[in-house]
Parts: sequence; C-alpha cells; structure tokens
Amino acid sequence: MDYCRRSANPIGRLLLHLLRHTDEHDLACSDAICSALQLINFYQDLAQDYTESRRIYIPQEEMQRFGVDEAHFRERRTDLGMQRLMQHQYDRAFKLLRAGAPLAKRLSGRFGFELRLTVLGGRRILEYLDKNRADVFARPRLTRVDWLKLVWQALRGR
Repeated sequence: MDYCRRSANPIGRLLLHLLRHTDEHDLACSDAICSALQLINFYQDLAQDYTESRRIYIPQEEMQRFGVDEAHFRERRTDLGMQRLMQHQYDRAFKLLRAGAPLAKRLSGRFGFELRLTVLGGRRILEYLDKNRADVFARPRLTRVDWLKLVWQALRGR
C-alpha cells in the first residue's frame, strides 16, 4: 500500500485537483481506486514481473502467513497456500474498488465516463483472476464482449 501511496495515488489526486474535486472524501475515493488498480496490475502480472525482473509485489509478511515463498513464483506453483494468499489480495482490491466507486458516479462528462469504465474494467479483471484459482499466474484478458458490456455499463452510470 505504501508503494501505491507513492506511485498510483498521486496521479488520481492530480487529476482531481485539475477538476477541482478536492474534498477529502473525493481524494479518499480516488486513492482507493488508484490503489486497487495498481494492485490488480501486480496480480495480473505475477509471472511476468518475476520472470522479467525477479520482482514480487506481494507483502512478505502475508506470503509467510500463507506459507508462500519465492519458489512459488519461480516454479509458478499454485498450491492451496498460494490460492489463499491471492484470494486475500483479491479481496483487498475488491474492497478498495467498492470504496472508491462512488467517485466515478459523482464525476460528470468524459472524465466520469472514463473513470466508471476503468473501475468496471478493474473489477472485471479481478473477477477473472478470482475465478481462475487453478493457475493464479495466468494473465486474464478482457474479451470484445467484455469491453462492449463495460462500455454499456459505464454509459449507463453503473
């Protein structure tokens, strides 16, 4: 979460300042959305981050709590410990997205639409990750049908 506070969250805050939506509630919602999206990016790139740069963006203390170590990432091992660890991660991201989602409904115009689409897309990726417990290292892909549904939902203000 500290990484998110220093990387993703400032971008959302900057955009809100440009839109003059700077009350504490809006900023907190933005932080929740930006953190969730950054975490989701980490989760969908588990294998790639480890293979390409030997990076693991999961808190070490949580890995230890679930009995997961670096070998899981090196071997792409999806055992019960890894599944439980990632379920814990997904739950965190779902909660953050839910906490921030009201902001996407409060903003109007193109920015509101794009934020709704982004939140919906993040949620859909999380749903795919959550359903694929047999291989937590598989990268989910949104289909054309997904995109059509997401655009429709974002236009309707959901």
